[in-house]
Amino acid sequence: MDRRTLFRAGAATAGAGLASMMASSDPAAAASADAQEPGNTAKPRMVLGTQRRSPSEAALQEFKRHGVARVCGYPVDPPYDQKTGDRGYWLVSEVEQEKERIESQGLEMDMVALPFLESSLIDTDFRPAIMMGKSPERDRDIEDIQRMIEACGRAGVGTIKYNMSILGVMTTGEVPGRGGSKLRQFRASDLDYTLPDTIAGKVDPDTYWERIDYFLERVVPVAEQYKVRLACHPQDPGTPPGGYRGVVENVLSVPGGKGLFTFLDLRRNRYHGLNLCCGTLAEMLWNPKREIYPIVQRLAATKRVFNIHLRNIKGRRNDFIETWGDEGDIDHAEIINILADAGYDGAIDPDHVPPSDADPSKSQAYAQGYGYILGMIAAAEHRAARRNPRE
Repeated sequence: MDRRTLFRAGAATAGAGLASMMASSDPAAAASADAQEPGNTAKPRMVLGTQRRSPSEAALQEFKRHGVARVCGYPVDPPYDQKTGDRGYWLVSEVEQEKERIESQGLEMDMVALPFLESSLIDTDFRPAIMMGKSPERDRDIEDIQRMIEACGRAGVGTIKYNMSILGVMTTGEVPGRGGSKLRQFRASDLDYTLPDTIAGKVDPDTYWERIDYFLERVVPVAEQYKVRLACHPQDPGTPPGGYRGVVENVLSVPGGKGLFTFLDLRRNRYHGLNLCCGTLAEMLWNPKREIYPIVQRLAATKRVFNIHLRNIKGRRNDFIETWGDEGDIDHAEIINILADAGYDGAIDPDHVPPSDADPSKSQAYAQGYGYILGMIAAAEHRAARRNPRE
């Protein structure tokens, strides 16, 4: 079977059928399914995290004051220069230095963000070759990622987060929120359809999957070798009907979340998984208030959700507003309970918190997010204790 046929078949069988197939062949997923049988309870082991950059000791102390346990690290950018051939990857010592800086404040650094493959428009990326499918440049970039995976493994960092983005985070404006805050809005009908294709050109779903698979084929074995988990963020948001700027479909953000199951199925490997953003998941659904909970449950059962972003929306696919976490359409307490029942033991991070003129650094908004998440984790722990008081 060629790759295009594989991807079409994968998309057709994704969702509940694919999740069941994964659970039957993946021991970790099967064990999770057993844990959710009636009469069994799973103690929540999740913690509060953050993926905010922490350039100073004061920022780390701010995290610590607000109950953050795990911090995403950002090792110093490599001195990459395509023309001179300067090093484009981290040294082990650079990862260790960032880890020591964060842990000196009593925090844990179990995740780092790659210095490229971010959630940005490909036209502005300084290393776009992987998502352009352009060799030999992408092979050089992938080799640098392989070296960074090794550096993380040797430094004792367990997870790397990344994106497979071409269009970046699409936004069509802001609307007023409570207390003078500003809320991101996305309406597909308001996009500028006169803009040209991105530098990636025409990208149909098969081509998009082929570029993703080319990358995974080369990095997942290295991740397994060094025991470093690769956590991919879904594309934010899904593309409108007919596509946008040459991209027919953001394949990781198709309706029903099916692209996420197809993505996981490309490599049946415990080091290949998701940095699952519940806000992005809601954005890809036509009826998020009804659809999101069983999808989170199936994804959590795979044991390949390595980190959670918690943000909320009002609306649906192609027409939504990002809100404060406690005022959107999604019941975050239910999300936390689902994760607890699945035995999720990763971090939960506030994400895309609303800015305001009175809070330009968003420190107040993040503080609200930290307390909100800590409260829900505590409630989930109380719920678990009442269900199994002997523990």
